[in-house]
Amino acid sequence: MTAHSASSDSADNAAVPAVDAAKAEKNALKADRAEAERAVKRDRILDAAETIFAAHGFFAARVSQIAQEAGVADGTIYLYFKSKDDLLISLFESRMERVNSTLATAIAGKAPREQLREFVRGYLTLVNAEPAAAEVLTIELRQSSKFMNEYDNPRFADFLRVLAGIVSAGQQQSDFAAEIPAPIVARMIFGMLDELVTSWVLSLDKPVAPLAALAASKRDKSPQNSSDVNDLNRVRPAAHRPKKFDIVRAADWVVALVENGLTRRL
Repeated sequence: MTAHSASSDSADNAAVPAVDAAKAEKNALKADRAEAERAVKRDRILDAAETIFAAHGFFAARVSQIAQEAGVADGTIYLYFKSKDDLLISLFESRMERVNSTLATAIAGKAPREQLREFVRGYLTLVNAEPAAAEVLTIELRQSSKFMNEYDNPRFADFLRVLAGIVSAGQQQSDFAAEIPAPIVARMIFGMLDELVTSWVLSLDKPVAPLAALAASKRDKSPQNSSDVNDLNRVRPAAHRPKKFDIVRAADWVVALVENGLTRRL
């Protein structure tokens, strides 16, 4: 009797840790699933924000429009982002992380001169493939005072750091002239890229309302309203838009200018 009871107690004690382990594993799987679903919903909101910001502009865009585009309740947005500014900055971080990852793959294992070409081509190819993201990153982002005044911008710093690293390596190997510090060269190159992308984005046709209809819809609003000004800027006559050009081909022009300057070769 005593021996039998001891055996039963031992089996019961062994079963308890097994049950606890199974329960813990189930809870962990449940938590992982919930986290994955949360990540998917967050990405869906970011995609929706990109679409709405590009279509309506940052100031004119409403959180309710983003929620509708994402297929979530308005309040759900604030479970993931503190404000519209926070959403815009998070969108920038997400897209720049993608840009930096793509460019890192493109330049891996190459010599500095080829890295520079691939970096510029890769960046402008991404712009061409994702015009909505390009518009948000080059135009709408600058409308956020929080981004311009408070944000440290680590993703963009990584972008410039990689570009400066390419230039520095080329200078050390005597492929590039070393008179200008590499970080300054990186900013100068980005300045060219940024201006090209801005001009290219502004040259794209946009589905906008006629000026008369827009004016009628806003006749009772103050012309000083930031949203109104933003919308009016979007309805530019075709004659005032920059001329559209091949943004991918422009990569070769940028590289040629950086490598050779404007001096005519005899």
